Amino acid sequence: MALKVSGNNPSKFNRSQIKFYVFLIPFALFMMLPILFIINHAFKPLDELFAFPPRFFVNAPTFDNFRNLFDLANTSGIPLSRYVLNSLIVTVAVVFFSIIISAMAGFVLSKKQFRGKKALFEINNVALMFVPIAVTIPRFLTISFLGIDDTFFAHILPLLAMPVGLFLIKQFIDQIPDALIEAAIVDGANDFQIFWKIILPLIKPALATAAILVFQVVWNNVETSTLFTTSENMRTLAFFMNTLAVNTNVVVGQGMAAVASLIMFIPNLVLFIILQSSVMNTMSHSGLK
Repeated sequence: MALKVSGNNPSKFNRSQIKFYVFLIPFALFMMLPILFIINHAFKPLDELFAFPPRFFVNAPTFDNFRNLFDLANTSGIPLSRYVLNSLIVTVAVVFFSIIISAMAGFVLSKKQFRGKKALFEINNVALMFVPIAVTIPRFLTISFLGIDDTFFAHILPLLAMPVGLFLIKQFIDQIPDALIEAAIVDGANDFQIFWKIILPLIKPALATAAILVFQVVWNNVETSTLFTTSENMRTLAFFMNTLAVNTNVVVGQGMAAVASLIMFIPNLVLFIILQSSVMNTMSHSGLK
């Protein structure tokens, strides 16, 4: 407020801000290049897809790649809608349950005192370093032992553990004053009431950020369809899109691969646009402590 009054940081456009635009606009355009390329690439005809030197923008946009993709999907034994339905069921279930689990675990690790608390949180932090291939065999053995292969549980169970989501949420809960929880205890609130009525409303930005991260992992995941399912009607849209170009003509498949990339990217972009204010709020709070 003091900066605005003194004129050092005006809230409206001022000529002194031009230097910021000179720096930020080229940077923003540079960051948008991948998005523009994905969109342009999906509408390129075959001669532009294989043009040399490669072209960034499409000259003669066409819907042939979209038409080829949906024609191929219609001729396969499983309709495209089945893959979409599988992806929606798996994504919604994993996002919902992983967020609930991470929020409850974050609350316990942040505000409760018990033996082994720091060790458990350090184990979660170590798990952040794991690459997916490192846990493939343990996941496969677990799924086989439980006998849930080739079911929706085989898609959902391996993805419920999201160490990055737990880390973000726990750090956000650390910012909530203990006095607020102590006041609720004095008023007679139990742990569940404190979690549901106090903690959850205050950590909505962190939940939104974690939801975006989980959504990206689950929506683009092909590992569970490859390793834990054998029936084609149990596989997801990401698996179908990933194998579509590989199993078809190499030349025509390039156009369909470009369309598949666009179709898989759009939900991530839309979700981020909807929740971007919460994401930015989480990032700003993460540096307070």
